[in-house]
Amino acid sequence: MQKSIRRFITRTARKMRFLPSKIYVKYHYEYFTGKKLNLENPQEFNEKIEWYKVFYRPKILTQLADKYEVRSYVEEKIGSQYLNKLYGVYDNANTIDFDMLPNQFIIKANHANNQNHIVKDKKTLNQNSVKKLCNKWLTKNQYYRKGQEWAYKNIKPKIIIEKFLKENNRNTLIDYKFYCFDGQPKFIDVHIDRDCEHKQGCFDLEFNLLPFGKSKNYKCVSSDIEKPSNLSEMIELAGKLADKLPFVRVDLYSINGKSIFGEMTFYPADARKDFYPDAYNKIIGDYFKLPKLNNGQPITEYN
Repeated sequence: MQKSIRRFITRTARKMRFLPSKIYVKYHYEYFTGKKLNLENPQEFNEKIEWYKVFYRPKILTQLADKYEVRSYVEEKIGSQYLNKLYGVYDNANTIDFDMLPNQFIIKANHANNQNHIVKDKKTLNQNSVKKLCNKWLTKNQYYRKGQEWAYKNIKPKIIIEKFLKENNRNTLIDYKFYCFDGQPKFIDVHIDRDCEHKQGCFDLEFNLLPFGKSKNYKCVSSDIEKPSNLSEMIELAGKLADKLPFVRVDLYSINGKSIFGEMTFYPADARKDFYPDAYNKIIGDYFKLPKLNNGQPITEYN
């Protein structure tokens, strides 16, 4: 009975996103992991992600989480040649001129995750429906929509339209997600076949399959997945982009051997999905060295 009551409390509280962050993240973490959050001395990776939401708040995180504003950071750090081609940026989807766009492209919200629309054939596109969808995206704030992911709180919502990326002989792109700690990539979370049988696997920097995964909801990638020809370059780029940050996940694509920047993420899966086997939540958490607080106040300096 006590367990059921506790579950009801956490389920209710996680929807109360107006709660102070120090309180809210404890309910959020317990609801999704079934574990109590020790915010004073977090040990596991997702515990530290919840700490990150509350206490690590340099202004630059807002820029880096913004899928449009991050482009200037990428250009400065590694060069514009690694950016996907941008067709347009809009504050209102009704101003999108679809006639000026190519036949294939991708529409994204700059201020949230999982808000994108792939257009593979413009002739079949229902423009009014897409505009309505995009304008709906513009009304949502990721901070309140999910689990108080602080970096998204003050992003000005926009719609961006980019080039549709395609790799030869593949229906969907492979995502290479580099987990970086203190500016150093430690391992790669690889996702394939997102549009059919989504598979995931974690690899070391030599592209050997590691004995842990990100979520049991995905099928496991096999060890015979081909190593990207530009892996060394992607590792170097991820490290440069992650410079001076205690933790960030840098997402890159390999398009026929060419490295293309995807995004930077500070709160993977909103701290909802543990690694498995369970022991790796502490092992990976040990990579994550949290900066020291001054009198318990959030960190606002980026050094």
